[in-house]
Amino acid sequence: MTVKRRSALLGICLASIALCNSVYAAEEGQSLELKIPPNSVISDGTLTPKEMAQYAVVAKEQLAYLTSKATEEYAPVIENDSNAMPAAWMLMDDGVTVKELTLDEAAGDAPASIRVVMFRAALKSIARRGKINAAVILYAGQISEENDQRALVVEHEHRLGISATKIVPFVVDNGQVKYAQSVTRKKPFQLFYDDKSGVPAAAS
Repeated sequence: MTVKRRSALLGICLASIALCNSVYAAEEGQSLELKIPPNSVISDGTLTPKEMAQYAVVAKEQLAYLTSKATEEYAPVIENDSNAMPAAWMLMDDGVTVKELTLDEAAGDAPASIRVVMFRAALKSIARRGKINAAVILYAGQISEENDQRALVVEHEHRLGISATKIVPFVVDNGQVKYAQSVTRKKPFQLFYDDKSGVPAAAS
C-alpha cells in the first residue's frame, strides 16, 4: 500500500481524537464470562443502573482481554512488514475463547481499506447471530505523508454497547514493538447494532 493510501486510512481514524482516560487489563486465562440474568439485557434490552455498572466493567475487561490477545498475535506482523494488512479477532460467547477471523479468497489483492470494510461485514454477520461478545480489527500505517510516525489502529466493539477506535503510536526497536501512549475516540456502532438505539440501555 502506498504512503498516501495508508495515510488516508489512518487519517479517518485520527479526526477528533481525545486522550484515553484509562487502560484496562485482564489477567492471563481469566474467565470473563457474562452472567446475564434471564429477562434482562437479552430479552428486553433494558438495564437497571446497577446492572449497567456491572456489565460496563465486564465489557471493558473483555475488550481489554481480547485486545491484548489480538495485539500479541499481530505484533510479529508489524515488526516485519511495513505494509502489514489488517487482521481481525473475535471473543466468543464463552468470554474466554479468542479466534482470528480470516477472509476468503474473494479478498484477493484487495487494499487495506477494502479489507477493513470486508472484516466489518463479516464480523457484523457473526455478531448478529449472537456467536461473539466482542470484536477487534487491527491495522497499521504511517500517520500522514508529513509525519512518518507509524501507528496501530484498533477498532473495537462489544455487544453491551462499547464502540471505539484506539490509535497507538509505535516503533520497532531491535525487533521489538514498543507502544506509546494511546488515544481513543468513540465510533458509530457497526457490528452488533445498526445505531445507538439498539444498544442495551438503563431503565427509566
